[in-house]
Amino acid sequence: MGRGPRAALALGLLCLCLAQANFAPYFFDNGVGSSSGNMALFSLPEDTPVGSHVYTLNGTDPEGDPVSYSISFDPSTRRVFSVDPTSGNVTLVEELDREREDELEVTISISDGLSLVSEKVVILVTDANDEAPRFTQEPYVVLVPEDTPAGSSIFKVQAVDQDTGSGGSVAYFLQNPHSTIFAVDHLSGELHLQEGATLDYEKSRTHLITVLAKDGGGRLHGADMVFTATATVTVNVEDIQDTAPIFVGTPYYGYVYEDTLPGSEVLKVVAMDGDQGKPHRVVYSLVNGSDGAFAMNETSGSIFVRQSPAQLRREVYELLVQVTEVSSAVGPAAQAVVPVTIRIVDLNNHPPTFYGESGPQNRFELSMEEHPPQGEILRGLRITVNDSDQGANAKFNLQLVGAGGVFRVVPQTVLNEAQVTVIVENSAAIDFEKFQVLTFKLLAIEVSTPEKFSSTADVIIQLLDTNDNVPKFTSHHYFAKIPENAPGGSSVVAVTAMDPDTGPWGEVRYSIYGTGADLFLIHPSTGLIYTQPWASLDAEATSRYNFYVKAEDMEGKFSLAEVFITLLDINDHRPQFGQSVQETTMVLGTSVKIQAIDQDAEEPNNLVDYSITHAEPANVFDIDAHTGEIRLKHSIRSLDALYNITPSGGCTWSLEVQAKDRGSPSFSTTALLRIDITDTEVAFLLDRSPPSYHICKGVPLSRKFKTHQGGGSSDTCCVIQGPGGDQLDTRAGSLLQTLSRGPMAAFLIQTKDNPLKAVGVLTGLTAVIVAVTVLISTATFWRNKKSNKVLPVRRVLRRGPPPEPRSAGVEWLKVRRAKAAESELTEDPPNENCNNNSMGGSLPPRAPALPPPPPRVAPNVSAAHWTVPTVSGSLTPKKPQEPPKPKALGSPIPSTLISELKQKFEKKRIDGRAYC
Repeated sequence: MGRGPRAALALGLLCLCLAQANFAPYFFDNGVGSSSGNMALFSLPEDTPVGSHVYTLNGTDPEGDPVSYSISFDPSTRRVFSVDPTSGNVTLVEELDREREDELEVTISISDGLSLVSEKVVILVTDANDEAPRFTQEPYVVLVPEDTPAGSSIFKVQAVDQDTGSGGSVAYFLQNPHSTIFAVDHLSGELHLQEGATLDYEKSRTHLITVLAKDGGGRLHGADMVFTATATVTVNVEDIQDTAPIFVGTPYYGYVYEDTLPGSEVLKVVAMDGDQGKPHRVVYSLVNGSDGAFAMNETSGSIFVRQSPAQLRREVYELLVQVTEVSSAVGPAAQAVVPVTIRIVDLNNHPPTFYGESGPQNRFELSMEEHPPQGEILRGLRITVNDSDQGANAKFNLQLVGAGGVFRVVPQTVLNEAQVTVIVENSAAIDFEKFQVLTFKLLAIEVSTPEKFSSTADVIIQLLDTNDNVPKFTSHHYFAKIPENAPGGSSVVAVTAMDPDTGPWGEVRYSIYGTGADLFLIHPSTGLIYTQPWASLDAEATSRYNFYVKAEDMEGKFSLAEVFITLLDINDHRPQFGQSVQETTMVLGTSVKIQAIDQDAEEPNNLVDYSITHAEPANVFDIDAHTGEIRLKHSIRSLDALYNITPSGGCTWSLEVQAKDRGSPSFSTTALLRIDITDTEVAFLLDRSPPSYHICKGVPLSRKFKTHQGGGSSDTCCVIQGPGGDQLDTRAGSLLQTLSRGPMAAFLIQTKDNPLKAVGVLTGLTAVIVAVTVLISTATFWRNKKSNKVLPVRRVLRRGPPPEPRSAGVEWLKVRRAKAAESELTEDPPNENCNNNSMGGSLPPRAPALPPPPPRVAPNVSAAHWTVPTVSGSLTPKKPQEPPKPKALGSPIPSTLISELKQKFEKKRIDGRAYC
């Protein structure tokens, strides 16, 4: 407790003493190469980038207080550094340039807040290779005499680089040393002529030399850099008198024309001193070759002719001219010589001229036949061409103008004089029929003279005709038309052939020949073709003739043409029916067709229109005017309706039908048509031998079954009307059965394209029925034999109620009974003693009836007798048929009718007439 106050007091006294003894801060001196401290002996490269941290000021305070740093500069200098007061980091803020400032004076300060300590330091700026060499005393122009010896020094260039060290050293080079006669010393920059090189003022008066100054290289921004500079040295060559005179405008040629006067200037020679720097005056003189004919002005160099051209003995003079320099120098004067050629020239004052036998001539005529041989010479032409000038003035070409490749001329090039020959080049073009006169010109024109003098001569050729053409028709084919009723000797057509030849060779004679030429003649001179006087033309027999016509000249040259003659049809035939009275049968709902033929050859003469001119009754039928189809009017749809509108109630309808052609004038023909009408549609027939079924379906059909008694025989016919009204007569000898449309009819219709299948099926059914009948007859026979007597077997058949009326299309056979039979009908069974050919017996076992159709097609048996509802159209009067004896019905079709028809067919084997 006692020590505490004493210790506090001692501490307070110590602090007070320390506060009174505060020490100043100071920088650390880290020596050369240090990057922190007081910047003593600090150096900085001049290429240091702006913004770089270059140094760190570092110091301390003895009392340990925090210190701050600052940098200051003299007001006249740049502020190139900045410092961070806390860290002491010094940053470069401006670029350095050693060449401008190689050292920087800076004041650095450190402070602890109470004391401030400042020091003045010098910072060295070190060099970087940032300067290029620079030439001094430019431009460089040097005057060098052209006789300067090789290897002599002519000039020295100098370049300075402000950098230090290798960057400040300079070496010299020529930019293109291979193309110059100069060289440079790399260290001193001295220019000199290379060994073996000379200067020549006359060849080149000025030389331009490019010298390259290159420093030794150094570091810049961390990389090695080399800088260069160039300078141009102009070397002017000084002329020295060392070249002889030279001539300008060589070679020299002069011309003396035949009209040149003595004393006239022929040409002028020009020479000058070869040394162009300080040229000397020159003089001229003739050395030799003149022979006194020419003289020369020694000052101007002009050459004159002294004599008249007619007195000159040579055509060409070769002169030698000398030129000499005039100078005050001691020694021989420079000289030079040049040859001069002077030609005596004839004037071109004579054009080419054509000559005939009597002298100059510019018109030549001859006659010749057309188409001469190829290459033939026109011997009637005797032409000479001449040019009185000499040399080149007498050279000319020969040409044909207007010949168009028909002729050619030889020679084509002439010197002075030549005989002219004209040769045929194109024989086909020399044609009398195209040109009776050929005209062209001979042209002679000089070749190489400036005047191009020329002359012409007319050549006129009269062509003589030959027979070189064939008569030619105006057309290869002639077409003509003539009515078929044209009388004999009528003109048909005129043909024309032309022969362009003249005289008898151009006369044409005509003739005709060929298979079609028998009915025709031709006038030999006019070419008019006409019919033979006795000719009778008929278009229906032959409607077209063709033959050849021949045109021939007097020497037998001919050509042919073909003639086509067409006969125009005349309406000279009437339409013709096959018969004047025709009979046919019409199935109800179908049509019948009539046809008339018109024998005329062409339309409209052979087109036929049909009409009904008279009908009884008049309101039953319609006819198609173009096809001839006759139909019942639309209002008539049943036989009952037809009978109701017929006043007489008859079965045959008669029509008077007219066929009329469309010719002018028109012809017509009438025919009488008798029509029976039935509603029958399908019939099946079994022929006599060999047995086969026929089906009549798919075409308008009508059938009629009629029994005809004549001469003790019966005849049953089936008449089928096919397309176009054709009638087919089929006689059945074995069996005839008509069916309504049902399964059997459908089967037979389906097998109409394969009749053998239908025959097989029907034959099989017949065989089954026969076999059953034989078995029944055999059983009955053995039963009667066993009892030793023949007992008649009787069947009592009771007739059931009549079937309901059906709506079938058409019934084939309608059975009518004379009266209603209420009593029972009996039928005797057959036995082996029965006569199969008897009319009254039943069907024998070997010829059973066809199987019955379904019950729905059973005919009405309530009538008293059997009839066929077909009205006969025959001209033969109808014979009454005996009603068949009533029999018991074993099927919907009465067996008595079948038996009766079968027996009649078997008895009648000869052909009978069909009744339509």
